[in-house]
Amino acid sequence: MIAVNEPLLGDQELQYVSECVRTGWVSSVGRFIEEFEQSWAAYCGRKYGVAVSNGTAALQVAVATLGLRPGDEVIMPTFTIISCALAVVYAGGVPVLVDSDPRSWTMNVEQIARKITPRTKAIMPVHIYGHPADMEPILELADSNNLAVIEDAAEAHGAEYLIGRDGREPVWQRCGSFGTLSCFSFYANKLITTGEGGMIVTDRAELAEKARSLRNLCFQPGRRFYHEELGFNFRITNLQAALGRCQLERMELIVAKKRWIGREYTKRLTTLPALQLPVEEAWARSVYWMYGVVVSEATGMDAAMVARKLGEHGIETRPFFLGMHEQPVFRRRGWFLNESYPVAERLARQGLYLPSGLALTEKQLEHVVKVLQAILD
Repeated sequence: MIAVNEPLLGDQELQYVSECVRTGWVSSVGRFIEEFEQSWAAYCGRKYGVAVSNGTAALQVAVATLGLRPGDEVIMPTFTIISCALAVVYAGGVPVLVDSDPRSWTMNVEQIARKITPRTKAIMPVHIYGHPADMEPILELADSNNLAVIEDAAEAHGAEYLIGRDGREPVWQRCGSFGTLSCFSFYANKLITTGEGGMIVTDRAELAEKARSLRNLCFQPGRRFYHEELGFNFRITNLQAALGRCQLERMELIVAKKRWIGREYTKRLTTLPALQLPVEEAWARSVYWMYGVVVSEATGMDAAMVARKLGEHGIETRPFFLGMHEQPVFRRRGWFLNESYPVAERLARQGLYLPSGLALTEKQLEHVVKVLQAILD
């Protein structure tokens, strides 16, 4: 079986983790946690990093840090993982949805302005499958309406966006550098993995301090078991941070491998009219976290059918996200019942992603392409 995503770990990771075991620093205190926080924040061009137990926890802490009140609204793409919506729901807020851009599959920025109301408190852009959302108009809308930006960069480690491209000196900035609070996941399928794990990065000291308190049950610095607020037990372990700290040392090689995978798939599949391939907009440098394809309806097949056929040849895939407006858990609450988002709906039915992990070999990639061509030709 060619795995949809297999991490690439080595002797250096083993050395760092072994140090944790030898010294006994295996829980939520140890040198690797602070080093990982500081080095990842710096890599993203941010001042502060707050490591947590996973990417979903990062979103929950980020939203909680903003102090939403019941009924406050957060605008987000419908086409994303449910973690984005549940972070808002758990904080008492209301997710407000927009459709996807049909090219990049990220949130359609042209739909955001008309969703802003007096109750809107934040915009949550999501960089989808390694391609940045179009951040500049989002940041302008947020600034003009006094809104926070919660940037979900879980799938975009090392991806870059061209800011100021309408000016004289546009600058490439890494994803994770744009939000009031920006969130990452370090799950096993991410470019950097700690098995489970996540991080919030920000430039605001008071938000970082608040996030650190929230992740650790809101213990008081001078009185540990005295609580003025309710927090979470979302601490990361030194063992996990050791893995992340180690991989960050070879981040350039990791990004280069992912971009190679994306280019090679595109080169080999570009003549296959039955597929819509991922784009890389002129203002974006994608890291192809997952190489996604959208199957043409003219084939008479949907993504699930193609996935089954690939599976018969030992090729593992994953379906695209199902939009938040079609999630049964939300529809049972009476939410989004009269809402339709055609682009996201098509992506959910016709989209899947191919094996894209760092351990993928050229021989495996060629086999995936050959089988996919045979299925769709």
